Amino acid sequence: MSGLDEVAARARETRIAVVGGGMAGMAAALECAKVGLSVTLFEASGRLGGTVRSAEVGGVRVDVGAESYATRGGAVRALVEELGLGDAIVTPAAGRAWVAGLDGSKGGADAAPLPAGGVLGIPSNPWDPDVVRIIGTRGAWRAYLDRLRPLLTIGSEHSLGRLVRTRMGDRVLDRLVAPVTTGVYSARPDDIDVDVAAPGLNAALTRVGSLTGAVAALRMPGKAPGAAVEGIDGGMSRLVDALRERLVAYDVRIRTGVAVTALTPDGDRWSLDVDDTSAMDAAGPSAGTAFDHVIVAAPETVARRLLAPHADLDDEAPVAPVVEIVTLVVDAPALDTPPRGTGVLTVPGTYRAKALTHSTAKWAWLARDVAGSAGSTHVLRVSFGAQDEAPATESLDDAQAAALALAEASALLGLGDGELRLLDARRDRFVQSQPAAVIGRAELAASARVAVAAVAGLGVVGAWIAGTGLAQVIPDAVKEADRVRDGALWVRSDPAE
Repeated sequence: MSGLDEVAARARETRIAVVGGGMAGMAAALECAKVGLSVTLFEASGRLGGTVRSAEVGGVRVDVGAESYATRGGAVRALVEELGLGDAIVTPAAGRAWVAGLDGSKGGADAAPLPAGGVLGIPSNPWDPDVVRIIGTRGAWRAYLDRLRPLLTIGSEHSLGRLVRTRMGDRVLDRLVAPVTTGVYSARPDDIDVDVAAPGLNAALTRVGSLTGAVAALRMPGKAPGAAVEGIDGGMSRLVDALRERLVAYDVRIRTGVAVTALTPDGDRWSLDVDDTSAMDAAGPSAGTAFDHVIVAAPETVARRLLAPHADLDDEAPVAPVVEIVTLVVDAPALDTPPRGTGVLTVPGTYRAKALTHSTAKWAWLARDVAGSAGSTHVLRVSFGAQDEAPATESLDDAQAAALALAEASALLGLGDGELRLLDARRDRFVQSQPAAVIGRAELAASARVAVAAVAGLGVVGAWIAGTGLAQVIPDAVKEADRVRDGALWVRSDPAE
């Protein structure tokens, strides 16, 4: 038998368990299955996809979780194209988001479009009229001092909040940067690592001598607003469906509704304890519950519980932000011409919601799908909850949550009472991993990864280890699955070699 024949035979005999059916788990399972490994995917809930999910709200199929992916790196687009969805890739409508809560309270005059060309909300020109409209003349003068001040610490500030506050003042921080970090990362600016969230900014600051100059140096000329993300015509859940179909085509055994409760060493293999043994093979542990390798793709708290008995994970899981998204389908002629672009961010502490997306203004495919509805049908997404801040909807029932979301949406869009007529609503809750941009998070994840890699037969993927967002989760899952499968296939014949 040739060497390649031996590897192929070994692949057929090698059993891989993937624990967790979110996007990371599905991507890892696919990568292993491509080379012929025998893969079983376990998901505790009744559905795959994790934060990528859709639902019918008011007779319209909409994304109620992740609605897009970042284009950086190209890994997600490559997966979408590999799965035959390349023709369905779409970009959001051009246009800027707005920021509301500028005067510290709700009201129609408290909002303005976010200036174009900034980095994490940091402007390149404090005297741009759009910037002055938000931070005022006094704030612009304070921000202008950035160009006159000497660099006290040359490109060494880790905290985004401290950097902006020191260089450009509180108004830039509170009215421009904080709405962006809260809306995008669910985190305060003081806790965001500059080098992770805006790679190259510190280096540019050292080179040009001012923060505004550094932002200008990092800007990408000619890049249209919104071009940094893409979506899928018909919704992101099409990616989940296509992934599942591909996994089935590769003979991956998918077990939904089965929670793995423990991993137990079984010689040189791993035995999985589950909460529903009826879903396992009846042939016994060697055929149904014993695996050569296990890739843990579960949320952080579950992953740590499974891995901690075997890997040296010193730190406890940090408190993760809880976010609730209320999707509203409304009849509102006032929204036929979008009053505030594709969405609104909020100055922290001014509204009970942290952000709003006008989905039918942002995505042409969704506007097309609702075009046949009676009246002026629009889809809005209202987000609640951030770091150290429970969602305002948390203690409410669904009807109360929908009523609060409707009231917040009306105020954020500058509309009067009764201009949004609710047709239907849906509420979804997410426990987010802390983003990689939070200070210390990258080091924590790297330490956990090293500890897991030191244990034969174990791997780990997911947002808590890779960073939030499909653009980080997907390539990381592929890389880790490659490491695990290479360890399974390329076994040395002599351990001493």
